[in-house]
Amino acid sequence: MPTAFCLFGMGPRRKLLYRRGELLDALTGDVLRSWKVAGERIDASAYSVTLRLEDGGVVRLTEDEEAAWIEEEGERRVLSSGRVRLPSFDGHPDGALLRGLHQELLVNIVVGAPTPNLLVYPKPWLRDAAMVAMCLERTGNLDLLEPWVMGLRDPFDRNNGVEEPDNLGQALYLASRFADTSHPVVQEVLRRVPGFARDRHIVGLTDGAEHPVYQTKWLKFGLRALGLDDPYVIPEVFDSYSALFWMDFREAHVPGPPFSAEAGEKYPYLAWAEAHFHGAPPPWSLSRNTYPHTWEAQASQADYARMALIDDEYATRRLAAPHAWHAAEMFLRTAGIP
Repeated sequence: MPTAFCLFGMGPRRKLLYRRGELLDALTGDVLRSWKVAGERIDASAYSVTLRLEDGGVVRLTEDEEAAWIEEEGERRVLSSGRVRLPSFDGHPDGALLRGLHQELLVNIVVGAPTPNLLVYPKPWLRDAAMVAMCLERTGNLDLLEPWVMGLRDPFDRNNGVEEPDNLGQALYLASRFADTSHPVVQEVLRRVPGFARDRHIVGLTDGAEHPVYQTKWLKFGLRALGLDDPYVIPEVFDSYSALFWMDFREAHVPGPPFSAEAGEKYPYLAWAEAHFHGAPPPWSLSRNTYPHTWEAQASQADYARMALIDDEYATRRLAAPHAWHAAEMFLRTAGIP
């Protein structure tokens, strides 16, 4: 198994990484502190790591709504501050899991932008960002994304090297959380939509293939979020991505083969979203019992070499953890969002 680790720095805070008796800046790799450790305990649901030192001392790294902290030799000092809201989810049977997933969402926000993974992805993806926004709206942390969303001008993230039409609806939805139709990205979306129109829907390449149902669902969702005219009709064709969009328009779906087990292992958010769409039992096998709960493997645009900061095995296996879209799908399903 790869090295156990824990990330700190939820929301606007400096990103910190604990692994193998060292505390590092997660983005630069600079070693900030090191200890001779006899034992360690990572508790993701309590946002803490407790170190038992060889000399008998104890060091505790923690995070709460105000800051990330270090406690040692009877003193408690701030490592990085910045306000976030951390619901306890008391009373929920999976409260500990929800706290852990919420942490994995918040720690991947870098300079206000929700990245899929802060190490392997240098910039956000609008699809992942929209899913993260749905979670943060429910936990009182949506304001963390406001400066980034209000600064959007281009409705395409181009992370796959092309203009993907699902981004149009995702940009509209994100803008709707903070603004009205006067947001510049809204006007740019409306200008660009006709270029993807086919009959009464839109279509183009998303993840290297045409997904007209998924793409049109996102567009309709975004238009309606802003109260804009919606003349578009979801085409009656099979689209393997249709079941990824469980938020609305479930009746507009042509059944077909599910995602393969291999796809679910590499990209577990696909299987979680698909189960959510169909009301099927959650794929609990596609999560971890220890931190982090979420991951993505062998994605085409991820720089997995940067995971070597944690352990070379991550880079060798082309595995990134935690992953924001996976965390969002798990969070929303576990929280009971219909």
